[in-house]
Amino acid sequence: MMKIKKLMRDIELLEKVEELSEQSPNACIQCGTCSAGCPFVDEMDVLPERIFKYIVLDEVEKVLENNTMWICAACYTCSVRCPRDIDIARIMEGVRQIILRADIDNVDVDEVDNIEELPQLAVVGCFRKETG
Repeated sequence: MMKIKKLMRDIELLEKVEELSEQSPNACIQCGTCSAGCPFVDEMDVLPERIFKYIVLDEVEKVLENNTMWICAACYTCSVRCPRDIDIARIMEGVRQIILRADIDNVDVDEVDNIEELPQLAVVGCFRKETG
């Protein structure tokens, strides 16, 4: 919890996401097209457009308490279908990078049960974090 509070003091979330992804969550019109086409949306806590709303409102805690950006497989289905041409997968990667750079641990690799049931991207990302 302390790292989350430090992260909230240290960054302007929207500004950092825009810097890392070169995309603007502000351009999202909350149409839901990204969620409608996402093959992993059933595994997400909240829909991608809700994460964008949290980013725009600078609600860092709400972004961090959800697993949406970790479930995103970066398959680009959402990005291709977005009527505003937002590269949603890049924004999700930007949010993941912010969290990883802040060294906020949500998963301990040694304590993961049923690793074969997790999305492959989540497993690879977790191991990359452990080795990087």
